[in-house]
This record gives sequence, structure tokens and C-alpha cells, in this order.
Amino acid sequence: MPRYDYHCPDNDFIVEVQHGVNERIKTWGELCERAMIGPRGTPADAPVELVVHAPALSFPKGDVALKNLGFSKLVRRETGVYENVTAQDGQAKIVTKDTSPEAMNLGATVAD
Repeated sequence: MPRYDYHCPDNDFIVEVQHGVNERIKTWGELCERAMIGPRGTPADAPVELVVHAPALSFPKGDVALKNLGFSKLVRRETGVYENVTAQDGQAKIVTKDTSPEAMNLGATVAD
């Protein structure tokens, strides 16, 4: 169930609660009941506002970041030919269907 933050301008508290997507909390009394907290001296009919947060963003990683994280990234150069743009020392830079697993040396990046 989603978590939401609500702000009460009367007391400047921010309270986190869980409720369904279609449910809306409009007053401090409803919020206190949902959060199982006391009114803290604020009138139950005091309005509350939903606090909107920016979403967590994930940005694509560049080749260097992938290499540092231990990933291998193969980029197609022509039919059946790939370039390992994250190749480390001892790994084949160009990979084809005939490239042996030893030449790829994946043990350099894959560990238990």
C-alpha cells in the first residue's frame, strides 16, 4: 500500500500514513486516526495538505560506470561482431560467435 506524507499548516507537523490510492485525508482528525497518534492540541477539523515529492529517478550508467561495477557491455558493430566497450585488461575487445570463453575472460569481472 502506498505511503503518503500530509502537512498540517496549523501545527506545521508532517505525518506519514499508508492508504489506498483513491482515498484522501482532509482533516487533522482523520490523519491522527489513520496514523494512530493523538491530536497534539490541534483541532480535529484543521485542514491537512498532501505533500508531493519528486519521484526517485534512475539515470542510465555510462560505460565507465558499468566497467567499474563489473559489468560487460557489448555493442553491435556489424552482423555477428560486437565490441566489448567495458573490456578490462586481459579481455577481448572484439567478440564474435567464434570467440572462446577464455578470451572473454569473464572471471576478471564475475566473482562469487
